[in-house]
Amino acid sequence: FSRLGAVLDELGVVKVNGILLDIGVSSPQLDDATRGFSFRFDAPLDMRMDPGSGMSAADWLETAAEGEISEVIRTYGEERFAKSIARAIVAARQKEAIRSTRQLANLIAATVKRHEPGQHPATRTFQAIRIYINRELEELSAVLPQCVDRLQSGGRLVVISFHSLEDRIVKRFMRDEAMGEQAPARLPIPAAMLKPGRLRLVGRAQHATDAEAAANPRARSAVLRVAERMGEVE
Repeated sequence: FSRLGAVLDELGVVKVNGILLDIGVSSPQLDDATRGFSFRFDAPLDMRMDPGSGMSAADWLETAAEGEISEVIRTYGEERFAKSIARAIVAARQKEAIRSTRQLANLIAATVKRHEPGQHPATRTFQAIRIYINRELEELSAVLPQCVDRLQSGGRLVVISFHSLEDRIVKRFMRDEAMGEQAPARLPIPAAMLKPGRLRLVGRAQHATDAEAAANPRARSAVLRVAERMGEVE
């Protein structure tokens, strides 16, 4: 995502009429057992969207400090048992390297005794590690300003996110771009001196209907937000 501007430059495209960002992970990647994204299969603990770049999940878990592991699981997975899971991972790796998805899933299941009904206790931790390894939130934060820069006046930015952290980034970005530059508190700066908002929010956030979620369970958490580019674009 962060290469959007560079790719458009390579293609000789200056402005576009609309951009649709689907932030969700590719289903074929999730369903490919060899990629190590899912605890449903026993596979090498990789989780990289590009297997040829960066550090695998197994390598990271082998070297990261307990505090770092805990912070990642808590922040990106919103897992309340992050400290316990991190402690268990560090203790387990001293005896044997954690190299497979089943090893990690079993370790978490043995550590977390209470979890949401119908959800595997490793769900949030696997999600957190995947987001961290692939820098998913950083990529999203980097592409959003590029989208606004490249939109024609009246062009629309549409973003579909599947995680509360992603949606929070999109919501705040669109809101701030719609508000425009704000004067510091108690400073008498005329409104004409402040940069106006570059976006106009279009409608409210849209969620998958019951019928859509039934047809595609992975759509349950999807949130769609739309904003339109304002003003004259040079």
